[in-house]
Amino acid sequence: MTPTVLLIEDNEQNRYLATFLLEQHGYKVVAAPDGVSGIETAVSLRPDLILLDIQLPGMDGYAVARALREIESLRLIPIVAVTSYAMVGDREKSLAAGCNGYIEKPINPDTFVSEIQRFGPAAPFTP
Repeated sequence: MTPTVLLIEDNEQNRYLATFLLEQHGYKVVAAPDGVSGIETAVSLRPDLILLDIQLPGMDGYAVARALREIESLRLIPIVAVTSYAMVGDREKSLAAGCNGYIEKPINPDTFVSEIQRFGPAAPFTP
């Protein structure tokens, strides 16, 4: 079965790169450009993993993570913050909001997929 990743990211270039890398490793990727649509998509899709940008328009990623954790059917889905917020305390703030992990941007294309596999199911590799 192909694992599904919900990517909540407002930057088109970041969405493209993450989607490309994940799809090359056998994942199905569904993208949402903001927090509100990300929450709606998560409820209807019930993905295997959620990748969440913290700096989103309108509703920031911290608020999105907290909202996702309030929804019973989504509580066990891993959420990984993928963010350019890399100051002291940002990782802890992401984890406190409900994220299971934290990856700094810019992402490293060589390690990105293996980093997220620590938090969700591995997809069968399809070259």
